[in-house]
Amino acid sequence: MKKAIKIILWSLLILTVVILAGAWSIFGDLVNGARSVQKLDDKLYYMEYEGDDGFDELMAGGGIKNATDLSIALSKFLSKGYYDPSATPDSMNFGCSTLTARTPDGHVLMGRNFDYPSATAMILHCKPTRGYESISTFNVEFLGFGDGWQPEGFKNQYMALSCLFVALDGINEKGFAIADLMAGDDVVTDQNTGKPNLTTTAAIAYLLKNASSVDEAVKLLSNIDMHSDIGAAHHYAMSDASGRSVVVEYVDNEMVVTETRAVTNHYLCEQKLGAGLVEGDNRYEKLCSAYDDAQGVMDTPQFSETVFSVAQEPWGESRIGGTLWTMIMDLTNPSVTYYSQRQFDKPFKFEIGK
Repeated sequence: MKKAIKIILWSLLILTVVILAGAWSIFGDLVNGARSVQKLDDKLYYMEYEGDDGFDELMAGGGIKNATDLSIALSKFLSKGYYDPSATPDSMNFGCSTLTARTPDGHVLMGRNFDYPSATAMILHCKPTRGYESISTFNVEFLGFGDGWQPEGFKNQYMALSCLFVALDGINEKGFAIADLMAGDDVVTDQNTGKPNLTTTAAIAYLLKNASSVDEAVKLLSNIDMHSDIGAAHHYAMSDASGRSVVVEYVDNEMVVTETRAVTNHYLCEQKLGAGLVEGDNRYEKLCSAYDDAQGVMDTPQFSETVFSVAQEPWGESRIGGTLWTMIMDLTNPSVTYYSQRQFDKPFKFEIGK
């Protein structure tokens, strides 16, 4: 009898170990990613993820065209088919600015201000099983998890892994950097040529995983059908370690690439040059003037101060928003320094490949 009980107990223990081992093999990377979440500052969080990022499966299935597709894809990836969350990403409409220049010792820097009424920023350091290591940022308030939601506690930290599929900006190990900015009007991009589909922010995550340069990123974009995340136009500021800096815009569903050292929130391509420029907004002019005065060469403090100089203060009577994060990226030795909510004396630096 005792022997039989002992055999049963050992059998149950072995079965339990097998079940747990199987579950860990499926969910282990996701669990580790969720557990890595750290609060760096008020409304600023950091997460590390190493493993399958789900993008290969996403693209093999045709990609995503809208927020509903994104919700379904995230549900499938994060739950491995066991759970169907009801959250739907919120709409978004934001300003921003970027600048790219060289330092006296030949490094290429790209700066980025993210301007919006409210943001809870998640910095994601991703080391995918296949593809390039990257550091990207997303406003988790856009994920639609409810008012006041924060990536704290295991459940919410796990939900924050949704940032694997979307990004607003970032840099990868090859020194390729990209940022999403509003382009200045409400003309959406909705390409339907039979290629794999991606939304604006999903495409950034895809490019950081797969592009080592601006040229490669443009080629990758030409092989997908782009769909605006919301009812507005977007454009991409992109730079790489060679110093090439462009803006990618969409006109009549056609991609247009224009060389530029700075980008804000109006069109820069010849077809729609100046469209969306608001009277009194001199951020682009100010960035270009500083660049020209320095002949394109600035040391890091000078460059940073130039980017900081066009950061936006809170708007309106309620005094909310403004520049909610600023990034200074070194594309030569890939790294990024974040400044949250215009606290330019409080840097958070992250290196890639270290």
